[in-house]
Amino acid sequence: MMSATQIRKGMIILFNGQPHRVMEFQHRTPGNLRAFVQVRLRNLRSGTSFEHRFSAGDGVERATVDQHEMDFLYKDTSHYHFMNSATYEQVALDEEILGDYTGFLKEGARIQVDFFEGEPIAVEMPSFVELAVVETEPELKGATASNSPKPAKLETGVVVQVPPFIRPGDVIRVDPNEGRYLERAK
Repeated sequence: MMSATQIRKGMIILFNGQPHRVMEFQHRTPGNLRAFVQVRLRNLRSGTSFEHRFSAGDGVERATVDQHEMDFLYKDTSHYHFMNSATYEQVALDEEILGDYTGFLKEGARIQVDFFEGEPIAVEMPSFVELAVVETEPELKGATASNSPKPAKLETGVVVQVPPFIRPGDVIRVDPNEGRYLERAK
């Protein structure tokens, strides 16, 4: 059991017996009133988000989550299949658990999968993924003054905004957590 003031963004806590990820938190001390912690929680089983206010003295239980490094194998009609790189055990995850990360997965991608009581509940992507650009508008000759981004379709089908000098065939680094271009790879 920990104090509510020790809550941090990204933690997984037990709230009403269910695992919740802390999406945002603020520790507030309004004037001469008692301090409190305002948090935005997302239920990892149902996917619902809500805000809750904890008193500074409230006790909060941190969820015991097992993390396993897994490799993406393939996608079938309804599931994404992963293999534990240590035990070779396979697990199928649906789009609900993966969320927006589905657009950044290609065969062989390695991610962290969080398990609560033996059931996969959440995933963590690496800080960047390298994907090839398959389609984008050509660079305009002589338009060096304008540095406005343009849309680019990547090998996984997702579209991100890239600088004007990126061409089809280029491999770029993309932040899957924010869905934005970082830099050209290689």
